[in-house]
Amino acid sequence: MKVEVYGADHSPWVQAVLLGLHEKGIDHKIRSTPPLSVLRRWGVWMPAVSIDGGPWEIESAHILEKLGFAPIDERDMRAVRFAWRGVLHRTDSPLRFFTGFSRCGDRSEAVLERSLRNFLRSFIPFYMFFVIGRSKYKRGQKEPEDFGEQYLYWEDYVAKAAAPFLDGQAPGSQDLLLFGIVQCHASVPIPPFEPLLSDERLSGLRGWLAAMHERFRNYTHLYSGPYFAPKLPEPNCATIFQRGVFYCGLLSLFVLFPITVPMVIYFRHKAPA
Repeated sequence: MKVEVYGADHSPWVQAVLLGLHEKGIDHKIRSTPPLSVLRRWGVWMPAVSIDGGPWEIESAHILEKLGFAPIDERDMRAVRFAWRGVLHRTDSPLRFFTGFSRCGDRSEAVLERSLRNFLRSFIPFYMFFVIGRSKYKRGQKEPEDFGEQYLYWEDYVAKAAAPFLDGQAPGSQDLLLFGIVQCHASVPIPPFEPLLSDERLSGLRGWLAAMHERFRNYTHLYSGPYFAPKLPEPNCATIFQRGVFYCGLLSLFVLFPITVPMVIYFRHKAPA
């Protein structure tokens, strides 16, 4: 099986797919910019995955099924999405937001290709920054009284599982999707991440995180690594030069603001509802 993945590892849904590929030991190629066919159909929406040269797909749970994992039921999927509450906080600090994206550089082997993609991929966090900002303005940033509550479903799930993982003796779709949410929160630490570190109600979930760390200790996109036992290294950072290329692309987008903002609006309308 040959798999190509488009997406940034700050996305929980991209993370779920990459974790699934790692768990199955499936060789894959990651690209940080979307293929033209994906760009035309869905804009910069991620992940997009092509298996054995087949059509690109964007639904992470369905992609995991194609990789050999059992489907996740709708109730559990709602609980996964619920654990993503607070994502709008990612842009509270623009500097931290863009710095985080600069660090997860393109991994192409050829220097010229890697540099070009790092320049072009600056549009993705630029797009996300304005989409999140618009959501904050349009919907208001509704704060729960307690971010820890969004994980209590899974704390109870862990208690009932009586196994290292939510799906049993090996990670399943629930594990991969929820762990993907954790990686997203850890990539740019924000208020929803704090309960995972310190909330006394979530001790079982931290035990599950330890089991996931052991299972994925050789996984190269582990943003939670420095935060939970057993402690593991954070993902490799792009070189200073490649980060500079990314920032040049980002600066160009701000300089060309009258052009790039309409592009954001255009691609936002292409994204799935």
